[in-house]
Amino acid sequence: MTARALLVSAVASGQGKTTVTAGLARYFMRQGQRVAVFKAGADFLDALMLERACGHPVQVLDLWMVGEAECRRLLDEAVRVTDVVLIEGVMGLYDGMPSSADLARAFDLAVLAVIDVRAMAQTVGAVAAGLRDYGAIRLAGVIANGVASDGHRAMVSSALRDIPLVATLPRQAASLPERHLGLSLPGENAAIDAQLEALGRALALDARVWEGLAADRTAEPGDLGSRALTRLLAGLRVAVARDAAFAFLYPANIVCLERLGAAVSFFSPLAGEPVPADAAAVFLPGGYPELHAQTLSQAVRFHQSIRAAHAAGVPILAECGGMMALAESLGDTQGRQWAMAGLLAGSTHMQPRLAALGLQAWRTKLGELRGHTFHYSVFDSPLIGAAQTIAHPRGTRGEIIYRVGTLTASYFHAYFNSCPRAIAALLRGCDP
Repeated sequence: MTARALLVSAVASGQGKTTVTAGLARYFMRQGQRVAVFKAGADFLDALMLERACGHPVQVLDLWMVGEAECRRLLDEAVRVTDVVLIEGVMGLYDGMPSSADLARAFDLAVLAVIDVRAMAQTVGAVAAGLRDYGAIRLAGVIANGVASDGHRAMVSSALRDIPLVATLPRQAASLPERHLGLSLPGENAAIDAQLEALGRALALDARVWEGLAADRTAEPGDLGSRALTRLLAGLRVAVARDAAFAFLYPANIVCLERLGAAVSFFSPLAGEPVPADAAAVFLPGGYPELHAQTLSQAVRFHQSIRAAHAAGVPILAECGGMMALAESLGDTQGRQWAMAGLLAGSTHMQPRLAALGLQAWRTKLGELRGHTFHYSVFDSPLIGAAQTIAHPRGTRGEIIYRVGTLTASYFHAYFNSCPRAIAALLRGCDP
């Protein structure tokens, strides 16, 4: 009922938070400890890499999108069954609304600051002190990433003064592979498990300092089971596309569908699989369709089956990459055009700059469905949107929601638990 729980954060993106969190997970697993890992903020790719590192689904924690009560339930559930809970922060410690610091304060989490020291020595002390003093968080210590030598480590340790140096990670010959949306998918790198294992072995953790950290968390008493949901999808089978083109999927969304009573099955358009014949609804998550556009354009059985399902009135929910796969065509990163399923008039094409990023909400009649958007492509279409999301916290207009018959499509990625009734309505073909 008590575990060591820490939030791993940094001064900015690119400091090595995911690398260090994955390395810590492997380090403690090698010691026979039970490890749970979370990702702060709305993120798919870091969560997938961390899932590969720890061997378990990685849930996201966000005070606005997930909600404070559900974040607390997820944390306490993990504390009850593990020895170490690691939460990778998002961006810099104080960036965003809500920020990683807000999450730490809400649950009184101790913070480990990852600082890339490849181009600094004594200045690390000023950086760490600034992170500690700026916003009233509990800074448990520093993990120095990119240490060059024992001498470099000694300088860093001395510069930190009264802030513990918890661990160091030497400069790595190879970094975790990235592309335009962030990290590459773990399954695309044959050497990823060896690389993660090497990170765990390379991490030099000071056991004495670690044991001295005031970072224990005790689960709150009471029933921490999932909140009961009306089984609005009882007896329905929801077919979910899942492969490298449709990989951006919150584990909590599948749990939500099952708690709503749905039977969930998976299929792979990239493997030439059609929509299952017994599917009462279809969910196409986001992913990297632009990297697999040629294969998707040749996925005849998928195209025929999704068109047939739509014609038969089967509800379809398509998010971001899922929407791209249902347009008339997709323009890839090389500017080549590929025919897609054609359920949505118009075409998508990639661009070098980010098109949209941030938390958003769809204010439906059944409640506020929260989530986020993150994409480089744009959708050129004559279609008129049925609704539009609202960006958080600015309150400006966000992504367009398209509805064509029983098809609902948007760049908006929904966190289903934020409004299960709206999701159930969509997957029953109703107007939410």
